[in-house]
Amino acid sequence: MKELFNATKERMEKSLVALNNEFNSIRAGRASAASLDRISVDYYGAPTPINQMAAISVTDGRTLVIQPWDKTSLDSICKAIQASELGINPQNDGVVIRLNFPQPTEERRRELVKEASKKAEDAKVAIRSIRRDSMDKLKAMKKDSVITEDDQRDGEKQLQDITDKYVKEIDVMYAKKEKEILEI
Repeated sequence: MKELFNATKERMEKSLVALNNEFNSIRAGRASAASLDRISVDYYGAPTPINQMAAISVTDGRTLVIQPWDKTSLDSICKAIQASELGINPQNDGVVIRLNFPQPTEERRRELVKEASKKAEDAKVAIRSIRRDSMDKLKAMKKDSVITEDDQRDGEKQLQDITDKYVKEIDVMYAKKEKEILEI
């Protein structure tokens, strides 16, 4: 049964990591290198993440500077950013690329909070689905007489406690992201 709990925790942990990555992709008006994580550049025929082609730095709260190690890749990085969902026009001065993140409007911030809320809810659904799978495994173990009915009941309670812990963690992550989005 211990293996079942460890596997459940591991799968739930992966859901939290995925949610954190989703939250990092939500732009809250602040410059963040993580906002470029999902953008790949066609570099000599291979899709390459920007962070593997260039040094990325935040100069002030709203500006990202991308300094490619290979100056010939400046144009392809600009094209990849323009084609992405980022919605920011890169400024190429021949040496570095600057991305200026505008201050989001109140309406846009509300949309971002809704988006973050949806992603948090999706993560909770994933956590509950993992719990359901683990509960089914417990029932199968009981049916196969591997564990007793008392062990099954204790296991179900333990799985619920694990689930509650991860759902609470998702709530904390969401509250933090909401605060970040709504800050002016």
